[in-house]
Amino acid sequence: MVPESTSAGPGRVGFVGLGIMGSRMAANLARAGYELTVFNRTRSTADAWAAEYGGTVAGSPAEVGAASDIVISMVVDGDQVREALLGAEGVVQGASPGTLCVDMSTIAPAQTLAIGAELAARGLSLLDAPVTGSSPKAQDGTLTIMAGGSADDFARVQPLFEVMGDLVVHVGALGQGEMVKLINNAVAAANAATVGEALLVGQATGVDLDALVQVMGKGSGGSAMLDLKAGPMREHDYATLFKLEHMLKDVRLCLEEAQRARVPFAAAGRARDVLVAAMARGHADDDFAALVEALEAFANTRLRGIKITS
Repeated sequence: MVPESTSAGPGRVGFVGLGIMGSRMAANLARAGYELTVFNRTRSTADAWAAEYGGTVAGSPAEVGAASDIVISMVVDGDQVREALLGAEGVVQGASPGTLCVDMSTIAPAQTLAIGAELAARGLSLLDAPVTGSSPKAQDGTLTIMAGGSADDFARVQPLFEVMGDLVVHVGALGQGEMVKLINNAVAAANAATVGEALLVGQATGVDLDALVQVMGKGSGGSAMLDLKAGPMREHDYATLFKLEHMLKDVRLCLEEAQRARVPFAAAGRARDVLVAAMARGHADDDFAALVEALEAFANTRLRGIKITS
């Protein structure tokens, strides 16, 4: 049963971008009863998604706009967001005044503000609502969602956010969702690099890495990156949860904003350099745990895998 549309509720929902994250987020909305109108640049991907979850496949973002009161976009970068929302076949070409665009991609705050201004000139509004949590949390609807924009727009889309995430925060004005996300990801990248270096130092000094990870996990050295990435780093298992090249993009954007604000962020700068080095070693499409490959090269050693005990 489709949730009823009210003046304050979501109404008809469209979704643009059915990649690793978007496909899972849209699936949760479909399971919650929303009949989505969806678009993906690769049509076969959208057709396969609709065959599994229902809804209508549109031939362009403009068709999504024409069929929706709220349009969610989840694409790779600012250029793709602009094309999806404002391009020759963008949402704005089909949407009616009052349509709310919700961009859940991670892009530069300045791009968000510029796109928001152009949409407003056409009678549409924009909320930026990037997410954190990678594909497992997108799958089970437990993402963290940080939204920037007006309080009214946030309230209008909040029922959808609560289907896709378990922590939903209105962080401020338009663009602030992106800024919070960029800072968060820069810290995550810096923490992941630190975990990799700690493992290498531990191994080189004869430490039992199982014991090190156990103690750090319960002590002041614990972190989400220790929990999520220490195992994949030791096993050199880079099955993609969040692409390394996407993490590099986020860290770079964060550093650009920090520079604009004239505030140093040395840890993020170091993480950027490690990610660049890992990219150069061919790991762009791998999970960003592959940054350990660059750290291993710096140290001229390689981590040994997790011990198997019977």
